[in-house]
Amino acid sequence: MKIAIIGAGNLGLSIAKGILSTNGATSMVLTKRNLSGLKEIEKYGIVTTTTDNREAVAKSDILIFAVQPGQFVKILGEIKDILTDKHVIISTITGFSIARMEEVIGPDHYIIRAMPNTAISVGKSMTCICSNEKGTKRVDLAKAIFNRMGHSMQIPEEQMQAATVICASGIAFWMRLIRATTQGAIQLGFDAKEAQELAMHTCNGAASLLIESDSHPENEIDKVTTPRGCTISGLNEMEHQGLSSSLIRGIVASFDKINEIKKG
Repeated sequence: MKIAIIGAGNLGLSIAKGILSTNGATSMVLTKRNLSGLKEIEKYGIVTTTTDNREAVAKSDILIFAVQPGQFVKILGEIKDILTDKHVIISTITGFSIARMEEVIGPDHYIIRAMPNTAISVGKSMTCICSNEKGTKRVDLAKAIFNRMGHSMQIPEEQMQAATVICASGIAFWMRLIRATTQGAIQLGFDAKEAQELAMHTCNGAASLLIESDSHPENEIDKVTTPRGCTISGLNEMEHQGLSSSLIRGIVASFDKINEIKKG
């Protein structure tokens, strides 16, 4: 695959490294206004860097955009005349709809939106993907790219706002739960470093159990709860204090806020 990443900032570089580390490209062009931060990536022999977006488009079949929203319309306008029927356009730009892209370059292109989260930097992103009608023919290609950096799921575009809350904001929600577990472990006598290690690896194990076994959380909870035991006592106290309710209300509040921002 001949891939261009337009906007090689933090996200763009993470995507590039994920693709390159798994031999997912035959050639790659990275663009950025200041190329000084891209020296390390040039160690891969198939990578070239440039400040010229048109050059990157001309040399590539798959175009991954990771620029600021305010720059995107201008960049699309600059390259639209050299887009061909072979190009697959993948936008990682939050809140920028397919309809807005089609307004600039027209609907007769393979247009895909991909929403990864910050765990893409360690190859563990949950990436949600949607497309325009023509782009449905290239969704499997987009999923194959992002599956190299975690896991992907195709969803309708109208669910992208909700997915942003669950997957992108969700990183922060899980971090806060890990932090709270760490604080609890400190109160029970572990030092801070030990407490965080216990919390984060237990969290990782819990998620891995569900992923690897295709199980349900309640099935795994049942395996570690016994009558009058310590686990059920802790779970019940957490629920009495509103753990599940607070988490759900927080998710809904984030969703309401992102929709408010979109309307504004």
